[in-house]
Amino acid sequence: MNEDTLRLLLQGIKQRDVSIEEGIERLKILPFEDLGFAKVDYHRNIRQGFSEVIYCAGKTTEQIVAIAEKLAERGGGNILGTRADSEVYQAVRERIPDAEYNALAHLIMIKRGKQEDRGNILVLSAGTSDLPVAEEAALTAEMMGNHVERVYDTGVAGIHRLLSQTDKLSQARVIVVVAGMEGALASVVGGLVDKPVIAVPTSVGYGASFGGLAALLAMLNSCASGVSVVNIDNGFGAGYQAGLINRLGEN
Repeated sequence: MNEDTLRLLLQGIKQRDVSIEEGIERLKILPFEDLGFAKVDYHRNIRQGFSEVIYCAGKTTEQIVAIAEKLAERGGGNILGTRADSEVYQAVRERIPDAEYNALAHLIMIKRGKQEDRGNILVLSAGTSDLPVAEEAALTAEMMGNHVERVYDTGVAGIHRLLSQTDKLSQARVIVVVAGMEGALASVVGGLVDKPVIAVPTSVGYGASFGGLAALLAMLNSCASGVSVVNIDNGFGAGYQAGLINRLGEN
């Protein structure tokens, strides 16, 4: 349930199109519904402006399908399933035919909310190998109702590729920088712009990258002001944070 559906319910009760008893029954499940294996949070859209997100890794297909069905029925907004494989998607799609899937980002997307196009978030990737994480960030931000631009393969090994995008850097309200290897791109971008930079270290790299730890530590130690860092390969977290920042700019 989101603010629009709650407002419609209250108006229906006020105008006597909905009985008080029916209204009480609908509001009983407003906070959450206990499925035994999960407590589905229908109230999150009202609290945070976006529905509960399903982290699919570690869940059974049956659990994911059940949660997705409940959110699609009562969640009141766009729904995301992260870290999902194609088999899980097919099972969800059998029950929710309009579900979509992005194989690169491993995202299931069920569009239920208004398709807004707020502000301007720019997602940069250092290399093509970083695209799965970058797309997870970009699609998450889009599902939250943000306008997103993508500029990929702009790593510091060919810094002229980044410098050719100065117009997009200046027009963005928030920038997400996705980089593996030594993670230097975040510091370079942070030194060029006057807006928040959200750095995402990826697990891309050879042995001494330690599965993204080298990039994570480099980003945490950035000397550029205004750079914040999310966890390794956490494109979803970066896209969500960028969406929240971008929304503030609309107020």
